[in-house]
Amino acid sequence: MQITAAVVREPGANFTLEAVELDEPRADEILVHIAAVGVCHTDLVARDGVMPFCMPAVLGHEGAGIVEKVGSAVTKVAPGDRVALTFRSCGSCDRCRSGDPAYCYTMPMLNYVGMRPDGSKAIGQGDVAISSNFFGQSSFATYALAYERNVLKLPDDIPFEIAAPLGCGVQTGAGGVMLALACPRGSSILITGGGAVGLSAVMGAAIQGCRTIIVVEPHAARRARAQQLGATHVIAPAETPNLAAAVRAILPNGVDYAFDTTGRPEVITAVMGALAPKGVLGIVGIPPAGTPMPGDLGTVLTLGQTVRGIIEGDSDPDVFLPVLIDHWRAGRLPLEMLIQVFPFDQINHAIVAQHNGDCVKVVLTLPSA
Repeated sequence: MQITAAVVREPGANFTLEAVELDEPRADEILVHIAAVGVCHTDLVARDGVMPFCMPAVLGHEGAGIVEKVGSAVTKVAPGDRVALTFRSCGSCDRCRSGDPAYCYTMPMLNYVGMRPDGSKAIGQGDVAISSNFFGQSSFATYALAYERNVLKLPDDIPFEIAAPLGCGVQTGAGGVMLALACPRGSSILITGGGAVGLSAVMGAAIQGCRTIIVVEPHAARRARAQQLGATHVIAPAETPNLAAAVRAILPNGVDYAFDTTGRPEVITAVMGALAPKGVLGIVGIPPAGTPMPGDLGTVLTLGQTVRGIIEGDSDPDVFLPVLIDHWRAGRLPLEMLIQVFPFDQINHAIVAQHNGDCVKVVLTLPSA
């Protein structure tokens, strides 16, 4: 079938809206008419070649919309169902069976290689195959193919533009604090970066009952938004030559938890200097390939600290996304304060606005599904 997709043709290039051909769904596939899709930092690091992805490509991995058609083996959803899309996992390996699908043994193959496991590509233009299957969806398009393991049926009361970012950015930030770090009530946390993931972490920390929530963010508007969402302290990095000292001026013994969304080694090193004994640092920011482990390992050893990577907030989407929807319903996860909606054909303008700090979370809306 012919669809319209935002195609990137070389690293760092703008997206171009193009007519492409999408395969009909196979037995295990679900055709979704995309109504809204979030723009996540991971889309941009893939676009820019920091995260290798064969081009030309269709990216997008925070889709939401209406099921149009299902393959013969699909039983989880049916045509007409409202769904959100998330990352794909196999469902059968030890990690998936233990409730950790973000660490599925086949996670790279199912999400990051631009093709189905059999090597086929679902999108093309004539004889030219286009990399797709990004996070098992490639939802920068009017239609996307997904799978039972990466679709969640939505209740009728949540708008698509709110549901879309749940699939990656929100579950990464909120889940990173609520699940991976599991910050207990009364604890302290330092969050570096006030983008969509960082501010989702702020909301997660507030839900957890963290007593001290410190956010480091260069944009004044985002620092103000962090305070509205529950941050107790904000730090402007340009005015703070020594981050560890600034944090210890608030908490002399250091922070119990830290959550880095930047992936920048110099930031992570500074954050490690602010950790308390037995402190835990979770890293979700994507560094360039080959970046060595920052910080002083002797201090980590002496103070019994933990440094760990976090993928997708340690979320099992079928379990955790309904929890997030309940928090949104109750007003504890006010995603409306993060989201700015743009039409799909303004994707490049929207990305520039997000990069400049003019908005926090871009969600693109497509013609009515």
